[in-house]
Amino acid sequence: MAGGTKAGATVTGLGATTPLGGDVAATWAGMLAGRSGVAMLEQDWAEDLPVRIAGQMLVDPAEVLGRVGARRLDRFQQAALVAAREAWADAGAPEVEPERLAVVIGTGVGGMRTTLDQDDLIEASGPRRVSPYTIPMLMPNGAAGVISIEFGARGGAHTPVSACASGAEAIAMGLDLIRLGRADVVIAGGAEACVHPLALAGFAQIKALSTRNDAPQEASRPFDAGRDGFVLGEGAGVVVLERAGFAAARGARAHATLAGAGTTSDARHITAADVDGQVRAMRLALAAADLGPLDIGHVNAHATSTPTGDVTESASIAEALGTHPAVTATKSMTGHLCGAAGAVGAIAAILALRDGHIPATRNLDRLDPQIKLDIVTGAPRQGRWTAAMTNAFGFGGHNTSLTFTT
Repeated sequence: MAGGTKAGATVTGLGATTPLGGDVAATWAGMLAGRSGVAMLEQDWAEDLPVRIAGQMLVDPAEVLGRVGARRLDRFQQAALVAAREAWADAGAPEVEPERLAVVIGTGVGGMRTTLDQDDLIEASGPRRVSPYTIPMLMPNGAAGVISIEFGARGGAHTPVSACASGAEAIAMGLDLIRLGRADVVIAGGAEACVHPLALAGFAQIKALSTRNDAPQEASRPFDAGRDGFVLGEGAGVVVLERAGFAAARGARAHATLAGAGTTSDARHITAADVDGQVRAMRLALAAADLGPLDIGHVNAHATSTPTGDVTESASIAEALGTHPAVTATKSMTGHLCGAAGAVGAIAAILALRDGHIPATRNLDRLDPQIKLDIVTGAPRQGRWTAAMTNAFGFGGHNTSLTFTT
């Protein structure tokens, strides 16, 4: 294992539901094939919107959970539970004392759809028609609560709400809980399901979204000179982290080691990214793993496909790590899953290390000349790397970087 003296956490379970597939295997196959999960919105409410494309989950989580299991959960909670169940099964359903099992599930906005749908209902039909499950469904900590109940986790149920850094920050918090001796096993990740007229209109008003309504699968194009904004997506990504000694004692299979994490805040602007904050997050993630810049062979970039954001991150990566890592942007295929993005990006980085394949960035026809990085494009890159990093940055100046080792 690359790295040094600081104990990491063993990644024993992976779970996801995304626009590319209803589980990790389908999502990973879609990434390696360079497939897009972005499509035209067919709902009636999308007809008058300036942006009518999104990356919706390919498999409806309500279908997986069943009508009874899903009806009391917001869509973001459904996605989180589907991903958590897959990750837990993948980890071999570890036997752990409830007080030593914790949950950390981040989200950007939580039950936004429930909030807005129930508000429409009260205006149309009055307060007696509002669902009695409204509050548990809309609260951002609802996914963490549901998962803690599902698996009997009594070591804490936490919910970072840090915009598009939420999922990665949740995984970083999971590592902290293990290193602090507060948990032996942590279910960590992120979930989001806010493909809704208000979210699309709001992001469109600040010119953050691509307007390629006529070419949905070509709209998300990180690092490309012709990019014009991100594509809103939905889904969930969850990992099971274990104290290394605990995982070894039970003979658990390891996908990788979460070796370090770095979290910073810009304290500069509510929406604009900052090179300094991103660089500090990456350097903290390196230091926490006892790694140096040259140890990082691969970066799964935040790279949302916005004109300024991609340039800022490329400068940050070059300053913090250099230009040698092989960089990819899987949001070119999934769209931007907001609070789930960092967790899904982490899973992709883990699989790249484990399997020796880095997915190519889709829709990169002409590299922006301002970007001086080794971007994987055209076809997946094969090789063996001992360490990888994933980045997740969010409105509000939130930055989280994670380092994984083999």
